[in-house]
Amino acid sequence: MGGFSQALAEAFSLLWGFDARVLEIVLLSLQVSGLAVLIGTLIGLPLGACLAVGRFPGKQTAAVLVNGFMGLPSVVVGVVVYLLLSRSGPLGEFGLLYTPSAMVIAQVVLVVPLMAAIARQVVEDAWRQYREELAALRYSWWDSVRVLLHDCRFSLSVAVLAGLGRAMSEVGAVMIVGGNIDRATRVMTTAIALETSKGDLPLAIALGMVLLMLILLLNAGAFALRTTVMRRFE
Repeated sequence: MGGFSQALAEAFSLLWGFDARVLEIVLLSLQVSGLAVLIGTLIGLPLGACLAVGRFPGKQTAAVLVNGFMGLPSVVVGVVVYLLLSRSGPLGEFGLLYTPSAMVIAQVVLVVPLMAAIARQVVEDAWRQYREELAALRYSWWDSVRVLLHDCRFSLSVAVLAGLGRAMSEVGAVMIVGGNIDRATRVMTTAIALETSKGDLPLAIALGMVLLMLILLLNAGAFALRTTVMRRFE
């Protein structure tokens, strides 16, 4: 018990003193996950809206696949991206393996299905409500997608926050493609795993506290947005 108390006290000391190692790892985590979610937003939200509004062969199959890919095992994604970026892979010539870029790619693969599935459900509900009005205005399906994405922007913010939460808590895929290299590709989740195995509990606890705080803030933001939207449209 004494050892845990000492490790906890040292963890608070690292946070209070803005330890350089902690700041470096947290900043890289935010950069990688933030960029991955930005790319995922540009891909996932329009994709989900197109699945909700568009009419094309295989639409239901595509929707089922998107929903199924929400639960993609992160280690499987990591292996696939590793094979694509390795020297013998089709993208090996770009030298992206064991770089933050590889970590961004892996996280994008993980967050796009999640964001697309949420966006599809949100836009589909709005589409049922406004379909006749948009048809009367002779909007094309793409114009309808743009209008509904704008109209549902507050609800879709929940999809963005959900994607950010998954990206920041990811460990398996980024460990495989990033290599957990100190001062290069070490993010909070991989650093926590490594430092715990090494016995450096203060740093692991400090990073765990930061990660937990960020996840709680994201969940609080998602709840606040949902509450605001529900009150607005009541």
